[in-house]
Amino acid sequence: MQLDRLRRRQVIALLGGAAAWPLAARAQQAAMPVIGYLSARTPESDVSLLAAFRQGLGAAGYVENKNVAIQYRFANGEYDRLPALAAELVGRQVAVIVAAGGTQSAAKKATAAIPIVFSTASDPVEGGLVGSLNRPGGNLTGVTNLNREVGPKLLELLHELVPTATIVGLLSNPTTSGVEETLLSELSPAARTLGLQLHVSRASTEREFDAVFVDLAKARAGALLIGVDPFFTSRSEQLAALTLRHAVPAAYQFREFAAAGGLMSYGGNRTDQFRLVGVYAGRILKGEKPADLPVQRSTKVELVINLKTAKALGLTVSNQMQLLADEVIE
Repeated sequence: MQLDRLRRRQVIALLGGAAAWPLAARAQQAAMPVIGYLSARTPESDVSLLAAFRQGLGAAGYVENKNVAIQYRFANGEYDRLPALAAELVGRQVAVIVAAGGTQSAAKKATAAIPIVFSTASDPVEGGLVGSLNRPGGNLTGVTNLNREVGPKLLELLHELVPTATIVGLLSNPTTSGVEETLLSELSPAARTLGLQLHVSRASTEREFDAVFVDLAKARAGALLIGVDPFFTSRSEQLAALTLRHAVPAAYQFREFAAAGGLMSYGGNRTDQFRLVGVYAGRILKGEKPADLPVQRSTKVELVINLKTAKALGLTVSNQMQLLADEVIE
């Protein structure tokens, strides 16, 4: 009799534990913080950046699907979708929003309460994202890189590779507010020093790419500098193929372009930038406030030269430039 009662108590205890376990698991899952990741690009173009972001999160003690969840929103180059995508993340009451390149304004307009960690190639103070780099204030902080400073150097390197070009095309996305003016203000003094004339061509859709190269030919541009824009970054392979097809030596600030067959790239290391973004997102999840986290600067830059493309274009890359390069693709 006593043995039967003991067994019944054991069975009840086991059943009670079995019933409680799913409840505890659900409670734990519900308590898992959620990060909202907002990008103007495509999922495919952000693969390496997301890997770096997760690495930064890991350094802060967070692992996706273990103790943090991530909700992803990609605009696929359609900028007009960004406000709605940002609003979706706000509606899900995520703990932090990561605003990748080109999405900072949409994220800021969507919420003044949810912390936002941005990545940007421009000055976040001039862009109105933060009050100052050291004391951002508000709900935004993030990481900026050196792309604004390296633009003139990229033009100089392109001129060194293509010394016969006196007219250099500058590809700009007219739908990205203020970027073209900023590019011209940065590059015009360098162009004058080098004795170059800049010719601006514009594209905001893939359908306009062919017209760009027709325009460059009419202007007799001997080289092309692609202005930094998430739309162009997510189409690095397509742009690289077009520059080869039209035999236009071209440069961009991100490695993806040179790796896809473009002539060269020189600019901030985006993987380093997104690793730092991941670290900041983790620190905010642990309770730190974005207003107290200074905007960081990713200082790593890299020069990548596609030697195979240079040979196809009939260009000679000096031994000195090859030694300067962080990577030479053959």
